[in-house]
Amino acid sequence: MKIIVGLGNPGKKYERTRHNAGFLAIDELAQGMRIDLSREKYHALIGKGAIGGVETLLAKPQTYMNESGRSVSAILRYTGATVGDVVVVHDELDLLPGAVRVKIGGGHGGHNGLRSLIEHLGSADFVRIRIGVGRPPEGRDAADYVLSPFAADERQAATEAMTRAADAARAVIEDGLTAAMNRFNRK
Repeated sequence: MKIIVGLGNPGKKYERTRHNAGFLAIDELAQGMRIDLSREKYHALIGKGAIGGVETLLAKPQTYMNESGRSVSAILRYTGATVGDVVVVHDELDLLPGAVRVKIGGGHGGHNGLRSLIEHLGSADFVRIRIGVGRPPEGRDAADYVLSPFAADERQAATEAMTRAADAARAVIEDGLTAAMNRFNRK
C-alpha cells in the first residue's frame, strides 16, 4: 500500500491558504480518481483507491500542520506501510509560485509539517512533492504569508500547480520516483 498525504490545516479559516497547498492537491487527486475523502480515521480525512494497480490511501491530517506526524505515524502503524511508501505533498517557500518539484529525503527547512513528520516517523526518507508558493514580500512575516490566501494574480498558477502536483503523485506511484523526478523537475 502507498500513502499520499497532503499537508495543511483543518477548518474553513485555512481552506484556500498557501499552507494548504497539500490539501488542495490531494483534493484534486481525489476528485480525478473519484475517491471520497470524508472518512475520518487516523486523525485524518482518508480515502482509498488504486493508482496503477497499487492500493493507495489518500490522507489529509486533521491535527493541524505542526502535528501532521502524529496522524501519518498512526496511518503507518495501522496499515503496515513504511516510510518508503509515503508521498507527502506540501507548500514550499523556496520555489516560485506555481512550481512543482519531486524529491526524496532532506531536512524540514523550517516547515513545521515536515518537522513533525520527521520527528514522528524517525526518518526523513519519504517522497516529497513540493508546491511553490514563493517567499513573502520584504518585511512580511513568513507564517502570516503562508496562512493567507493566494493573491488574485497567483490563483491561476496555484490552480495549475495543484493539478501538476496531483499528476506528480500519480507518476511517483505509476512510473516510479526517478521517472517522476525527470518529468516534473525540469526547469
